[in-house]
Amino acid sequence: MYAVVRTGSKQYRVEPGKEFLVEKLHGVESGHNVELGDVLLYADGDRLEIGRPVIAMAVHCRCLSVESGPKLRTIKYKRRHNYKRTYGHRQTYTRLLVESIGPKN
Repeated sequence: MYAVVRTGSKQYRVEPGKEFLVEKLHGVESGHNVELGDVLLYADGDRLEIGRPVIAMAVHCRCLSVESGPKLRTIKYKRRHNYKRTYGHRQTYTRLLVESIGPKN
């Protein structure tokens, strides 16, 4: 059994008992329960449901942690103009554990 869920303008293939990282979900802390409602596809054995655009199901998850990704460095440079800037970015992610896939509450 698996589902394809959309969150943070990205799509993820999830299965019960598996962990996955999504962009930070605001207001969610470690230990909170999360319900992801944008289920685009659901498959269970021979049964396959494709949403147009979504299915009336939800993915029930538990937040394991809120963590930071790797630091990304970017450099801006213009030759012969004595111009060089370095800046970095570190994305915040939420680690979720899929507990079940079922109807919306």
